[in-house]
Amino acid sequence: MSILVCGALAYDTLFSFQGRFDSQILPDQLHKISTTFLAPTMRREFGGMAGNIAYSLCLLGEKPIVMGVVGEDFEPYRQHLKRVGVDDRFIRLIRKQYTPQCFGIADKDGNQLMAFHPGAMDFATENHVSDIQDPIELAILSPGGYTAFIQHSRELAAAGIPFIFDPGQELPLLSRDEIHEIVELASYVAINDYESELMRERAGLTVDDLRKKVKALIVTRGSKGAEIYVDDTVHLIPRVQMPIKPVDPMGCGDAFRAGLLWGISRGVDWKITGRLANVIGAIKVTTPGCQNHFFDWDSLKDIYFEAYGERWPL
Repeated sequence: MSILVCGALAYDTLFSFQGRFDSQILPDQLHKISTTFLAPTMRREFGGMAGNIAYSLCLLGEKPIVMGVVGEDFEPYRQHLKRVGVDDRFIRLIRKQYTPQCFGIADKDGNQLMAFHPGAMDFATENHVSDIQDPIELAILSPGGYTAFIQHSRELAAAGIPFIFDPGQELPLLSRDEIHEIVELASYVAINDYESELMRERAGLTVDDLRKKVKALIVTRGSKGAEIYVDDTVHLIPRVQMPIKPVDPMGCGDAFRAGLLWGISRGVDWKITGRLANVIGAIKVTTPGCQNHFFDWDSLKDIYFEAYGERWPL
């Protein structure tokens, strides 16, 4: 039985500007900005939520199936995923398109300017869950194109595959009715604290409403840890304090979700699952980029013990 990860695969190109944006942007000239920021450092990373989740799943010993769409420039990323153990058979190449690209520049104060090119993502509806003949025990539906997001939620439900509804940046694009529909189809919902408020505002669904509609509701709270709502129980999962200073929070939630998928697929106790997910997320933030961190089971068990005062029970 396999875990299916649906969503985006993207390149992240990140620049650092050593000054402050406001030193080159005149407030009274915002209607005609024309300026250049000198960026002495640049790095290109493998990203996209599907790729990030799958990467950490592979470190856990899984061989997840990834379903997504990419462009003609994807080959270096594909080789990276294959090296770590991803099943790439359902990553569809779209000719004459680029792989989705995110370009960002940050100044010395941490302010960011971002540009996103969807590229091949506009063709994500060409992928269908029915294309996959392998037995799938669990899936996660992460952002990978608005229309495809809705399509794949319906296809997963029609195939009888339990899935995590992980709306992320797709959430503002979904209507009230679409959010309600996907929640009804999903087995689990995973959101952060901001998304929980957005869910309430856009769809009228509070945390109490959501917990009654799915097997489990997972809400991450940043430095406050996470909450897992199962029936009438709330599991409070404290944050993990690493001895290494955090470097880059990008991709932390995706690493966390890999832990969720591993635990759910094995029927592991929710408290243990949440703690494992927190440990993986904490490891990720100690390295730049979304797919540069590393761990093995020995290191996971050591960090688990240091964080929670209990030995890994499995």
